[in-house]
Amino acid sequence: MTQPAFALSHTLLAAANALGEVESGRSLTDALARQRPDVRPGAQALAFYAMRHWGYASALRALLVERAPSNPVLLGLLGLSLCLLDVAMQGEERDADAPSYSAHTLVDQSVSAAQSERSLLPFKGLVNAVLRRFQRERDTLLARIAGDDAARYNHPAWWVDALRRDYPGQWEQLLQVDNAHPPLTLRINPRCATRELVMQAFADAGLASAASGEAGLVVLDPRPIASLPGYAQGWWSVQDAGAQLAAPLLDPKPGMRVLDACAAPGGKAAHLLELADIELTALDVDAQRLDRVGQNLARLGLMHKNVRLVSADAARPHAWWDGRAFDAVLADVPCTASGIVRRHPDIRWLRKPGDIGHTVRLQRQILDALWSVVAPGGKLLLVTCSIFPEEGEMQAKWFLSRHREAVRLAAPGQLLPCAPGPDDPAGHDGFFYALFSRPAAEAAPA
Repeated sequence: MTQPAFALSHTLLAAANALGEVESGRSLTDALARQRPDVRPGAQALAFYAMRHWGYASALRALLVERAPSNPVLLGLLGLSLCLLDVAMQGEERDADAPSYSAHTLVDQSVSAAQSERSLLPFKGLVNAVLRRFQRERDTLLARIAGDDAARYNHPAWWVDALRRDYPGQWEQLLQVDNAHPPLTLRINPRCATRELVMQAFADAGLASAASGEAGLVVLDPRPIASLPGYAQGWWSVQDAGAQLAAPLLDPKPGMRVLDACAAPGGKAAHLLELADIELTALDVDAQRLDRVGQNLARLGLMHKNVRLVSADAARPHAWWDGRAFDAVLADVPCTASGIVRRHPDIRWLRKPGDIGHTVRLQRQILDALWSVVAPGGKLLLVTCSIFPEEGEMQAKWFLSRHREAVRLAAPGQLLPCAPGPDDPAGHDGFFYALFSRPAAEAAPA
């Protein structure tokens, strides 16, 4: 990725603003959406790269600026510039996916970025001094952070410790997968296309693709989503291969009443509707995100009279349930999202150790509530995009101890993140699946 030098300072500044928002505890996706459209694609590429190396960048920044000013944009610019300058100094040894700029250009344009932002103007000398010192002392500085787990693995130290404890034979591999650039995986909409049709359309447009799973397709030469063949026609949705397992596990049949309890952004709801003519209630506590569900279903040609969009709290059925039990309930409950870090690299830096306990309590409230709306003979599918056992297997065992009438059915359990390989062009994110059924005729309480 190379840009003209005159544009680089603007892109650096936009990326630094977004990274500064992450430093302040806000989502990178939301932060990037607030940047100017003309610099957003370049800023996104730089910010995503930086987030995958943020432990390393933060450790260097701490060595080079002992008393950093409390300016999050400055922290973002310094961290980003150090990441990119390190890449520039690696020469031919750098990663093929890394941004490619000369060291001189980076220093010059980083200082220009500081000079063009009023809040950064007092620190342009600091930016210049930090980057030039890194150029002079790189080897010494790298040696000083060599024993820092956060710098080495680019995850918070508590996260590294948790994976080391929970996955003693796999933790390093999991961290490596998190830091890899994920493929673009699609799910074909069988209501209006076949995988063969889509692959041919891609080939006609000069795009290579490969089949994955039952209905998946990996785009080997990614482009902006809306520019890909079939987007406007609703031929496909963007969905990770791991997430594509959810709807088939519920095995929807025509006429079934189905609840997607935490539906946004709508990928799993759409998949359920693609598989059978069901009566679907898509529920989400966030009204704006629920609007996105409606937009996605409309693009796919799946919005019809048997689809209800309801903005409400899944943990409070009295506010939204009409008293008619559901044959199938998809409980894709809130979690730390520790399984989708390769797609959202800011997640690891936004999470805190206490977040796990918070989401566990929230999940239990939702699961308790949703079990009450499952019909006799019906199913409830617990899904999390997490690899922390507290949000997965431990939660499933709690559910069975809480609801002794529930029967646990076959499901994948913990699905760990996996990088693409020769036999699997997609790989997948990390998910947990547990499927429960309510007996068709429950014994009366004693």
